[in-house]
Amino acid sequence: MTHDTGLRADRVTRGLGGTLVLDGVSLTPLPGTVTGLLGPNGSGKSTLLRLLAGVLAPTSGVVALDGRPLDQVGRRAVARRVAVVEQQADTQVALTVLDVVRLGRVPHRRAWSPASATDEEAVRTALARTGLAHMADRPWHTLSGGERQRVQIARALAQEPRELLLDEPTNHLDIQHQLALLALIAELRLTSVIALHDLNLAAMYCDHVVVLKQGRVVAGGSPRDVLTETLVADVYGVRATITDDGPEERPHIRFLGPVSTS
Repeated sequence: MTHDTGLRADRVTRGLGGTLVLDGVSLTPLPGTVTGLLGPNGSGKSTLLRLLAGVLAPTSGVVALDGRPLDQVGRRAVARRVAVVEQQADTQVALTVLDVVRLGRVPHRRAWSPASATDEEAVRTALARTGLAHMADRPWHTLSGGERQRVQIARALAQEPRELLLDEPTNHLDIQHQLALLALIAELRLTSVIALHDLNLAAMYCDHVVVLKQGRVVAGGSPRDVLTETLVADVYGVRATITDDGPEERPHIRFLGPVSTS
């Protein structure tokens, strides 16, 4: 496998108002796997996702797609390859589920051109893969939070991406919908990078995790290797006990309380 295949960040730095938000971060997601971005609020997770998406440019370092810097690839070409699911999306526009999912085809279409048979097939496939075919005509504003997030993933899938970037997609969802959404992402077998707060969800569904603290990578590897009691104390300031659960021996974290500062 060549190092120049797929999406990667190489020693990227990003400043904001004189403060370093990211400081020399490298990330090379393995094709077809789920990489979890972990770390406290303000650690740089969302900024790193925006750099990977090409929405922000690094102050230094490079984000590359198949070995080419994103600014050389071009926005439209990046949008055909890399799909982004933001935190809870909201709109008051009178769109149906089908309308929202069709937006995923915009990078593939010439301006003002009608949808092609290929476009419509991609939309139908995305609705089917996310279990939404029966809801295509439902108005967006009538959907629950979990349904909306599923529609946003269907929109992303309609782009037919190879890379999928998700920023806290389980925020505002109840536990059942959190589990269903992450199971769906894991089943897609795209190269997914997902920012998560919940360490146990990351342990259950991520093949690889990268932990950020104050804009730097402090650990990376399998959940079992990375999510240790020492790391949870150092990065999150919380005491925890960790056991290996189930046939895959995924770590399960039980939080005991804040680390004593005395």
